[in-house]
Amino acid sequence: MAKRILIVDDEVSILDSLGGILEDEGFEPVRAQNGEDALGRLSEAAPDLVLLDVWMPPGIDGLEVLRRIKLDYPFLPVVIMSGHGTVETAVKATKLGAHDFIEKPLSLEKVVLTINNTLDFSRLEEENLLLRQRVGRKPELTGQSEAMLELKRQIVLVAPTSAWVLIKGENGVGKELVSHAIHRQSKRASRPLIEVNCAAIPEELIESELFGHEKGSFTGATNMRRGKFDLANEGTLFLDEIGDMSLKTQAKILRILQEQKFERVGGTKTINVDVRVIAASNKDLEEEIKKGNFREDLYHRLNVVPIEVPPLRERLSDIPLLVKEFLSEFASDGGLKRKEISDGALQLLAAYHWPGNVRELRNVVERLVIMSPGALITEKDVPSSIRGTKAVEKKTGDMFAFGTFKDAKAHFEREFILHKLAENDGNISQTAEKIGLERSHLHRKMKALGLDRVKSGQ
Repeated sequence: MAKRILIVDDEVSILDSLGGILEDEGFEPVRAQNGEDALGRLSEAAPDLVLLDVWMPPGIDGLEVLRRIKLDYPFLPVVIMSGHGTVETAVKATKLGAHDFIEKPLSLEKVVLTINNTLDFSRLEEENLLLRQRVGRKPELTGQSEAMLELKRQIVLVAPTSAWVLIKGENGVGKELVSHAIHRQSKRASRPLIEVNCAAIPEELIESELFGHEKGSFTGATNMRRGKFDLANEGTLFLDEIGDMSLKTQAKILRILQEQKFERVGGTKTINVDVRVIAASNKDLEEEIKKGNFREDLYHRLNVVPIEVPPLRERLSDIPLLVKEFLSEFASDGGLKRKEISDGALQLLAAYHWPGNVRELRNVVERLVIMSPGALITEKDVPSSIRGTKAVEKKTGDMFAFGTFKDAKAHFEREFILHKLAENDGNISQTAEKIGLERSHLHRKMKALGLDRVKSGQ
């Protein structure tokens, strides 16, 4: 997509000559003959750079235009042109936010070089901003269970393509991390990943949030604002909790997804974008379609490649790795003392059913790091809701609490093996013989259920 350059000068000959040169160089020039015209065209043209003359009588001068541009568009690069170039003017322009200063008469080669250098610098600034936003975040998928290895295999296959992805899974399983992994391994990794929490945005503001708005389009719209679709151009848009979006907004989203173009709220100019969409939901969208809460055509548009993120209870063998990661995270990022965890405490965590999934586990580990008095987290530090009698009774006694046969079966196998291991003092060979399994088969089953850390007598 050609970069758009807004040229602001009161001399028609300069507008024409610069416009012609820039067109030859592959840019898209937009012309304005005075400061008022330039300010009026900013929101409509959405330029990538402004070439701005200083002296433009009888209207406002270039320095005032620059000041107003930086108020409404602080990240828009501006290059000042002046036939009355002085050190004082250059200093003023720099203080107001100009990126560079060119003296007239213009050298067209220098103008093109300055534009390219400024756009390169602007791109680097944007990339640095993205890197700073990622500092402290750990968008990694932790785990070596079969369920996680399968998830990672799916990501490796779909990430390099342009296919849209619908991520499904319960609250707290890490759907956002999956979106980061897909984007990071895609061809769009150098461009932004823009996230939208559809459940957190009020219905009356979601259009402005997604599509942006023009200045004065509604009460409180004091400046033009780019929307999430615009910001995600050439990158990835992550629509989290898409199932919580209203039917009215779903209809507008569907049109934009199909056409890849939209208008800002209160605007008339059509903006074209190139966006890859990743959506996520903790709801059963097919069931929501039956209830009339979700559009079937939108579901089929989003559901090109479905990816299911497994709940933590189906990959309990990953808990030791997750706990280790969280302990390191809180020590380095949270300013807390590094702590270790005993095997007994780890086994209690690995035996719990984690209805809140990885998010709940992370919260519990943070609480343990803060509240446990010693450098070693032991069984007695583990919350009673996890180690207490009621928790054990719930896990062992209420088999009908599980929603699926798969969950109930995994739970029964886990509790049965734990019980038999206890009867045989943790002796795996003896336990395998008593329950009629090959030792290797039992060992694989224990690993899959997160029981491979169980020791004799524990």
